[in-house]
Amino acid sequence: MFPKKIKPFLYLGVFYLLISFILRIIFLFHPITTAHLGFLHILKVLSIGMVNDSFVFVLTCPFLAFYFLFLSNSKYQKPYGYIILGILSLLFLYILLIPNNIFKQYGGSIAEIALAFIGLKIIFFGLMLFLPEKRLKIRNILYFITLFLYVLLIVFNAVSEYFFYNEFGLRYNFIAVDYLIYTNEVIGNIMESYPVVPLFLTILAVTSAITLYIYRKTRQELLDLPNIKQKILLLGSFVILMAISLFALSFTTKIKSCNVFEEEIQANGLPKFYWAFTHNELDYFQFYPVSDQKTAEKQFLQQYSPSALSREVTADQPEIKKNVVLISVESLSADYLEHYGNTEKITPFLDSLADRSLLFTNLYATGNRTVRGLEALTLCIPPTAGESIIKRENNKKKFTTGSVFKSKGYDVKFLYGGYSYFDNMQDFYAGNGYGIVDRNNFKPEEISFANVWGVADEDMAKKAIQTMNTEAKSGKPFFNHWMTVSNHRPFTYPEGRIDIPGNVKSREGGVKYTDYSLRKFFEMAKKQEWYKNTVFIIIADHCASSAGDTELPMDKYRIPALIFSEGFIKPQKFTKLMSQIDVMPTLFGLLNFNYQSKFLGQDVFSKEFQPKAYVATYEDLGFIKDNYLTVISPVKKVKQYSLSQQPSKLSPDFNIYYDEKYLKKQNQNLVNETISAYQSTSYWVKTNQLNR
Repeated sequence: MFPKKIKPFLYLGVFYLLISFILRIIFLFHPITTAHLGFLHILKVLSIGMVNDSFVFVLTCPFLAFYFLFLSNSKYQKPYGYIILGILSLLFLYILLIPNNIFKQYGGSIAEIALAFIGLKIIFFGLMLFLPEKRLKIRNILYFITLFLYVLLIVFNAVSEYFFYNEFGLRYNFIAVDYLIYTNEVIGNIMESYPVVPLFLTILAVTSAITLYIYRKTRQELLDLPNIKQKILLLGSFVILMAISLFALSFTTKIKSCNVFEEEIQANGLPKFYWAFTHNELDYFQFYPVSDQKTAEKQFLQQYSPSALSREVTADQPEIKKNVVLISVESLSADYLEHYGNTEKITPFLDSLADRSLLFTNLYATGNRTVRGLEALTLCIPPTAGESIIKRENNKKKFTTGSVFKSKGYDVKFLYGGYSYFDNMQDFYAGNGYGIVDRNNFKPEEISFANVWGVADEDMAKKAIQTMNTEAKSGKPFFNHWMTVSNHRPFTYPEGRIDIPGNVKSREGGVKYTDYSLRKFFEMAKKQEWYKNTVFIIIADHCASSAGDTELPMDKYRIPALIFSEGFIKPQKFTKLMSQIDVMPTLFGLLNFNYQSKFLGQDVFSKEFQPKAYVATYEDLGFIKDNYLTVISPVKKVKQYSLSQQPSKLSPDFNIYYDEKYLKKQNQNLVNETISAYQSTSYWVKTNQLNR
């Protein structure tokens, strides 16, 4: 009986191999494939491809295997059936009625998806429990749905791989990962670029026809359900096959060829997608416009004095050893502050502090994710294609703001209200010499409120004060980098703190509660002996939203930043264009630090400073200078926009880039400058030249 159970796997496997074979033939003769392959090369490509496809299919089979493993009539017998139905019902009620359950804490549609899944599970389980005479029919329906989803994924993946290859001449890479992240933009692009309705109808028609064929050929498998012994045999077989497949793919996916097209066509897209997802990199030199490396480096480094990557920064005045507290605030767009035009009064403390600070009014974040902001503030380099360096494997022993402070005898720490293993922050900061203070350091009585992202910002503020008091007793100056968490979906926080209830779960509430927590932090700090000898930097990690009419909408990258220190920092507004990567070099300039620098950001008060900014997504790399935005993208695309400015109604000092006009005739000097900046940075990261 057991051998019959492999029939669904055989039919699905043959279909998958056939689809993959057809796709590979299409790639071989696609116009984008400029390499001319002989008969033996084609035979090699098809053979290795078939082997790769076979192993990949085995790795997808456990989902169907688990379906058969859980097929049973005994679970509907008394009392097991009622117990299982009761557990499912309690889980459904937990998701539906408990306001702060684990699913709702994740925000988005997670709770709704879980509720729908459990609800359907209850309905089908209840029908099969109370209508045993209909059990086989219901099981057949569920089996058909399972097969349909399998076939749909196979067909949809094949279509996706075709369109991806059609655009890039490659299998999946980090751009495909990027597409999963920017679903709104990608779906919009697909809707505008392709005949979506006919395409989807064709996919559904093919999927339905193939599913119906496989279903009719294999539905007899549900008449005789496997017993425990057969289930164990089925499970054991797939464990062995999966182990063999994983081991074999580690070799077959590394088989090299004489050209890129041959390697890509013989590959399977799913392992390449997995590799891209786990390695977080996009090869600049393969996808972006490049120039001669030495020429690019020379052009990029001419803005520094001396014109070298590693250079001595010296000050005319004695060094000032003040404590430094860097607070990067989650998702704080500039337009949440009254100073930048907001009229809702949701940041009363930050607006009052801005009046007493060095306020940067024309500053832009390098990206739209927390790790990108942390990278900009810690490494002070332009963003590189793919994921932030923080999430890459080679992320340790870098030249960082922390390493500069440590060289001056500072105690250096990273503070985070959540578990810092998230987004690889712990690995990055610990690997670069920072001490870590996160949720693991909290006692239960120290937590007044927490959600999935971490303890409330006011609790982290109290922990930060405790940490700094301990550091101050050591007699050493300290540098602490605190990353806030409360201004993040689901925007929940303790009740009674602000006039926006926590259960409203609004972005405005999250912003106002973070502002409240920062006020509490400064109220506590002001009572400490170390307060007057401390410099505070408050800056957003990125904006709250990144969607716009262009690849890099300027208003979605503008963030607030200020430096405050009573009696030391003179209140003023710095209105020139600058980047997030310039903030810490500017601070070091204010402290008159002498150090050997590899930072690519600049002290904005130095005579060499050139007003400019870098803005990026995972794949679009933008450079702002002289009222132009230049964007380079895969595959070697270059776009340029002119930027118009309009004074703010609140103050003429707050100029806002409000219009991006696409230019057909490009300023080639700025195009070359853009390429030199990103090419040089990518090369230095790749060759570890930005290490300590």
